Amino acid sequence: MKHFNVLLLKFIAAMIIFWVSLDLFFDATLTQIVAFSLLVTIVSYFLGDQVLLPRIGNRNAVVVDFFLTYLIVWVFGAVFFHNYLQVAWGSIISATLFAGSEVFVHSYILKNVNPTVREKQKPTFNQSFAFEFAEEEDPKRTKE
Repeated sequence: MKHFNVLLLKFIAAMIIFWVSLDLFFDATLTQIVAFSLLVTIVSYFLGDQVLLPRIGNRNAVVVDFFLTYLIVWVFGAVFFHNYLQVAWGSIISATLFAGSEVFVHSYILKNVNPTVREKQKPTFNQSFAFEFAEEEDPKRTKE
């Protein structure tokens, strides 16, 4: 049920964002707005929230969501819209607004859905090399 709430929250946020960025500025149809919202919601949830958010954290997952939304609107916007400026500005505005909403969605996910998911993940780097200590404080001075 918690995952359904997150999907619903993301879908409603995407509908509002695409309505603002594509319909108000560029006269998109309701079908196009729903299609973009569904596609971005599903891809962003499974790739960004389920795979990347537990591994790379909130800030990096928001950056990935920005570029993911930008790429989706850019690629599929070329199919729906025939104006280059409409696709370019629509993808920039949509990606910026969607990344702003993802900050709040990610904090909701980390607090309510699965808060211990980062503790279970293996680190992406070798922690045995995390600290390095040297024996000499002054390399020019010789040992006596």
